[in-house]
Amino acid sequence: MKIVTIDSSQFDSFESQHKYRNYYQTSKYGNIMSKFNYEVRYIGIMDDSDKMIGASLLLIQNEVMKTKLAYAPRGILFDFTDSLKVEELVRALKSDLGKEGIASLRMDPAIPKTIRDSKGNIVNINNEAQMIDSNLKSAGFSYKGETLYFETEKPRWEALVVLPKDIREIYKKFDKRTRNKINKAINCGVEIYRDDKKDINQLYEFIKGKNAKPLKFYEELMKNFGDKADVFYAKLNAEKFVINTKKLYEDELANNEVLADQFQNLAKQNGDRRDIFNKKVLSDKLLNIYKSNLIFATNVLKNNPDGLIIAGGINIIYDNAAFLIIDGFNQKFRSLNANYLLKWRMLCDYTNENLKYFNLNAVCGNFEKNSKYAGLNEMKVGYNSVITEYLGEYDIILNNFKYNLYKNFSKKQ
Repeated sequence: MKIVTIDSSQFDSFESQHKYRNYYQTSKYGNIMSKFNYEVRYIGIMDDSDKMIGASLLLIQNEVMKTKLAYAPRGILFDFTDSLKVEELVRALKSDLGKEGIASLRMDPAIPKTIRDSKGNIVNINNEAQMIDSNLKSAGFSYKGETLYFETEKPRWEALVVLPKDIREIYKKFDKRTRNKINKAINCGVEIYRDDKKDINQLYEFIKGKNAKPLKFYEELMKNFGDKADVFYAKLNAEKFVINTKKLYEDELANNEVLADQFQNLAKQNGDRRDIFNKKVLSDKLLNIYKSNLIFATNVLKNNPDGLIIAGGINIIYDNAAFLIIDGFNQKFRSLNANYLLKWRMLCDYTNENLKYFNLNAVCGNFEKNSKYAGLNEMKVGYNSVITEYLGEYDIILNNFKYNLYKNFSKKQ
């Protein structure tokens, strides 16, 4: 077995047929990362008859002392169930990449370990997962562990929604809170549209605080994935916002007056007023909230008569499925739940386009209600999603001298 450098077309041809193919392991993703100080290389894993039996996109960074560290995002694409082949692979990596000065390799193959329900209960197990994990460790890979949070390069846990042909079927299975938030957004005048121009500048204002990726990353993503990249926006119809907010206020005002009359009548009759009193207190609170909302909505209409964009998201289409890359919203309009309606519209569109599923991206592996990421999980599992738990992240040292030099020098910094 040996490792050879292949061109992007050879790589794409191989990856498109592999069982665990994914958009991170494509030349399109490689083109993006080449703009951010990575040396991008495509390697082919050849058997003794020069047949390609594996491949990977590698992102190589030059670190201190001219040491190179390699990362295979959601790779390597290889049959890890064969222990002898895994051992041969390790020898080839050390021989062919290690001698080039690549000190170590990190990988997180897109191999699912379990499928779980919204509460984290296992509903399906990949029977190959335990064998693969054992083979990798025996061959010399060190394991990051069964991480629950976001300790690894790529998330170990992701939520995805299987898309049935009838969109009404999936909506019925949404969590009640999710349906309520979708309806609230609609009633407040939030409208979703797919941006044909694919302008991401407005969206970037919502997401730039969420991670360290610069605007250029998303520009390159749109450029390389082209018609396989979608931009959705949530726009607040300011006039509808005022009309609907005013109606809520007026309806509650009428209810408040009825409760006040009931309270007075019971007082005259010396009746038990506790239940009416509690309802009146709640109505008073709602009335104050709706009054404040009406003032806010009126100011929004005054300053934005044509409406304004308050949320957005980017998706990639790959292998007949949609992947949410990132989404965000204007915090001033958090209570309108535009991000819930945004995902619902995405689900509707992709169902109509006969995609297999919609990947909502990362969730936390801790499904307890007291988890600090409970809100993130609640939102994503609320769409009747299932959870994919991946194997996780593995590292291997390819060149001991270079790696030790790098580690020792790093400690001195």
